[in-house]
Amino acid sequence: MSDLHNMSQPAGALGSPARAASGPTLVERAYEHLLSMLMTVKIAPGERIPIDTVARQLGISQTPIREALSQLEAEKLVYKTTNVGYRASPQMTPEEVHDLYTLRLLIEPYAAARAAEQIDDETLSVLQSIQADMDAVVERDEQAYARFAEADAQLHRLIAKGSGNRLIEETIERLHAHLQIFRSLYQNSAQPNAPEVAAREHQAIIAALLAHDPVAAEQSVRDHLTCSQQRMDRANGTSRR
Repeated sequence: MSDLHNMSQPAGALGSPARAASGPTLVERAYEHLLSMLMTVKIAPGERIPIDTVARQLGISQTPIREALSQLEAEKLVYKTTNVGYRASPQMTPEEVHDLYTLRLLIEPYAAARAAEQIDDETLSVLQSIQADMDAVVERDEQAYARFAEADAQLHRLIAKGSGNRLIEETIERLHAHLQIFRSLYQNSAQPNAPEVAAREHQAIIAALLAHDPVAAEQSVRDHLTCSQQRMDRANGTSRR
């Protein structure tokens, strides 16, 4: 059951009670809140999103909520129906998930190569922290998976940002949002991306980035995404030759 109507106090996606002078705008707060609810399936696929309820939860007017929903509609995460309003987009089909990985394979290996060339000391420190988080994941309980999922998302965001290409960064971010929603729906079932297996693949990616090796970074990301796509296909019963 959705948690949309069960939140007891207004808060942004990160739990901030009010907008600071230097903090996010109201539209940004609304966007991050709604995106978090969608990605954690607290707003389920196909569920109606009542703007007045969200406005009360956040303690703001409906105008920034509508603007945030318009952004999410452009990213295909919600859709608008006449006389009904906004709904969360339907659940992705296994075929769509396969196609999403195919698109990632066209973009992310290139981004990893560029990131390896441009990586700075601050990013290297973050990479080492991500690696430590992944190494600590040895059990496949829900809490461990949540830690791994966050480290995984952080690594791919870092690669996208490190590419130095804003359009690539934005595209990868949107693709990951759709994939995370699909993963959240199945996190209590057999995990297609077993953390202990994927962590080894991430080790190769991080090692290449730390070594400033664009060729190895590109290949390791391609290998990881190919294996992830195959695991997801098997889990969905859509294995392909």
